[in-house]
Amino acid sequence: MTQTLDAAETAAAGQSPSGSAFDRALAVVARRRAEFEEKRHVPRDVIDEFKSAGIYRASAPKQFGGDALPPAAFLRLIERISAVDGSAGWVASFGSSLIYLAALPLETQAELYADGPDVVFAAGLFPVQPAERVTGGHRVSGRWKFASGCKGADILGVGIKDGADGGGRPRTALLRPGQVEIAENWDVIGMRGTGSHDLVVEGAVVPEEWTFVRGGEPTVDEPLYRYPAVPYAAQVLAVVGLGVARAALDHVIAQGGRAGYTGAPKPAERATYRIAVGRAEARLRSARAFFYEATEEVWATVVAGDPASAGQTSALRLASAHLAKTSFEVVRAAYQLGGIAAIADAGPMQRYLRDASVVPQHAFLQEGMYDGAGAVLMGVQPFPGYL
Repeated sequence: MTQTLDAAETAAAGQSPSGSAFDRALAVVARRRAEFEEKRHVPRDVIDEFKSAGIYRASAPKQFGGDALPPAAFLRLIERISAVDGSAGWVASFGSSLIYLAALPLETQAELYADGPDVVFAAGLFPVQPAERVTGGHRVSGRWKFASGCKGADILGVGIKDGADGGGRPRTALLRPGQVEIAENWDVIGMRGTGSHDLVVEGAVVPEEWTFVRGGEPTVDEPLYRYPAVPYAAQVLAVVGLGVARAALDHVIAQGGRAGYTGAPKPAERATYRIAVGRAEARLRSARAFFYEATEEVWATVVAGDPASAGQTSALRLASAHLAKTSFEVVRAAYQLGGIAAIADAGPMQRYLRDASVVPQHAFLQEGMYDGAGAVLMGVQPFPGYL
């Protein structure tokens, strides 16, 4: 599926502000995706290609040299990367997490972006660990899971609880890579290249001004930082599934004109194959349209200077969970259409199936999101943390 890319205009069309650099990054991902699986992470020189393509400055504040792209623009970039490789898309998606860092004091952000806006942030927030209050900060020790992209990060975050009122949300303490041990234990069936290893910290002291509450009040006054932060985090992951599903469906469409091993009619000559392809296309594009419609509606609201309503925030979460689920179902349908050839290690379909299966397993995207959405639609209090 061909899609098109501006710091606001090119991106609104689905293109990077650094178009040629983005195309180069896509080519690198296509060439090296097997390496990501083998090494269980996306190497740092590929992260440098993402930096050149503007993936990280896309969510850095304009006042610190970033592009602060509209969410839909960034999401389209992640969708395109994910169509080439799910793990690379997943790692790149965390470029959006700079939106969290807008809750830091402005002086801290000025120091963080002193060398430029292309800052790579990765974090393992759970399980949240107690931290000792010390003069001016927190003494941090513990082990945290699922720190996707940690091996290429410039700054790392870990979840701590310090007794302060964070509205039930964990406080995040920021550390430099030299203060953190990465325990490599990412042994999984899908998204193998995301490097979502454990983080281990022993007695590091983190100044108060280098901590923040995820989704806390931003100190930056720009539209992107009024966009609901946690639902956005769900969106950037859901769109990875969309990209993978697009690639899987395009693959079986392309295979429709090819003869199989048995001499049976070509797939495109069979009504069952054509019907399944048509249904999958309709399901995927419908879920995609709902997803971007909700995104654009909330963006228009925050650009106008208003906060997103509960209904709008809920729609972001619902559209994300639904997209992740639908994408996985489309990939499963494509896998079945692929027949016996789909099981081959050398083919892409088994990787699409493995990667797409991971996305709806994320806590932000599980079935419970439908419960939260139903509650908001009917005026009932949703579960804590949903909005």
